[in-house]
This record gives sequence, C-alpha cells and structure tokens, in this order.
Amino acid sequence: MLHFFLRYEMGFTGLIGYYWKNIPLWASLALILVYVAIPYLLGSVNTAIIVSGKMYHDDVRTHGSGNAGFTNVMRTYGKTAAVITFVGDILKTVAAVMVGWCVFGYLTAYIAGFACFIGHIFPVFYGFKGGKGVVCLASLLLMLDWRIFCILVVIFVASVVCTKYISFGSVLCAMLFPLILNRMNNTGLSLIEFVALAFAVIIVIKHIPNIKRIFKGTESKFEFKKSKKTED
Repeated sequence: MLHFFLRYEMGFTGLIGYYWKNIPLWASLALILVYVAIPYLLGSVNTAIIVSGKMYHDDVRTHGSGNAGFTNVMRTYGKTAAVITFVGDILKTVAAVMVGWCVFGYLTAYIAGFACFIGHIFPVFYGFKGGKGVVCLASLLLMLDWRIFCILVVIFVASVVCTKYISFGSVLCAMLFPLILNRMNNTGLSLIEFVALAFAVIIVIKHIPNIKRIFKGTESKFEFKKSKKTED
C-alpha cells in the first residue's frame, strides 16, 4: 500500500526518484530519515539564538515574549541582528526543501520544509524552545509556489500596515494558506494540503498569546527600529 502511494502521490520526481525508478519498499522507508531527519536538524539550528549569543553574549529568549525569532530579535537588538536572523532562517529552509526535492520531488520537498519548520519551533539543540516558524513557511512557499507566496505577502503587508501587528498578519496568512492552496490546486484534498493545514494550525497555536493581547489591547505594535517591547 505504501509502495503504491509513493508511486502515485510522489510521482517519482526528484533526483532519487528519477534515477531509481524501481526503488524497493525498504529504501522508500529508509529515505524518510533523509527528508525528515536532516531538515529537522537544519531547522534546529536557530539563527536568532546563535546571533544573540555570538553578537551580544545574550539569549534572545530571555527578552520580551521569549520567542527565538525575527521580530523579537528586531525589537531587542535592532536591524542588523534581525537581518542576519532573517537570512539565516531563509537559508536553512532553502537547504531543507532542496534535500526533500532531491528525494521524490514536490511532496517530499513540502514534508522536508515542514520538518525544518518543526525544528525551528522545537530545536533539539536548544532545549526545544525556538521560534514560531513564519519565516520558514514563507521561504518554503517562495521556493515551491511563488503564486501563493505573492498573494500572502500582499495580504501580510496590507494587514500589518493597517493594524501594525505582525502577529495578526502572520496568523491571517497562516489561516489563508491551506484555503488558497486548495482553491489553486482544485483537485480535492491531498497530502500536501494536510501538510499546509498542519502549518496553519501550529502557527495559530504558537500565536495564541499574541491573539489574546490583541483582544486586550496590550499587544505591542511593530515599528522598524530597536525596542525592548516585543510582540512575537
């Protein structure tokens, strides 16, 4: 059954699938370690924690919301640290997606990106306390579906400009992602759409404290400058 699923859903695209068309079942199972374990470890290399430690001899998780992500770095240390964090999160996601793509193509690229996303949120190297994964998701979409990426970027920018809440824009885009993917695919539910739904659910859950603060009117609004206030 698994063998049939791999042939049908993955289509044997990707380098391994292309050159090894009669891959045995045991090898298919073993390859899961490649496109899940390696991307997870890449995701666990948390750029925000590294930047705060190497540049400031500090831990960004001790500031603001305790989140090891781009926005908290921006508000705590400023633009330079934030840009380095942003680029680092993009590069590790790109590497993870490429690992997945080389296995069986599009589907395993999505799965690898999700594994990197989980590693970023729950990094094995840093006590399983990391970021919220929004930049990882954006990077994955830029690589695998630029149309959805562009749509969500426009929505994100518009929502942040109107509300000044990065958390609101992140949650809104996360919720819209699986819906847009479903409408653009127009093929009914697929495994990729379940992965997209998992992305959305986890991002919303990670932003619950932000959502509560928005309703209470205590959520800090984003400004592109160094600040000790954090919202993300």
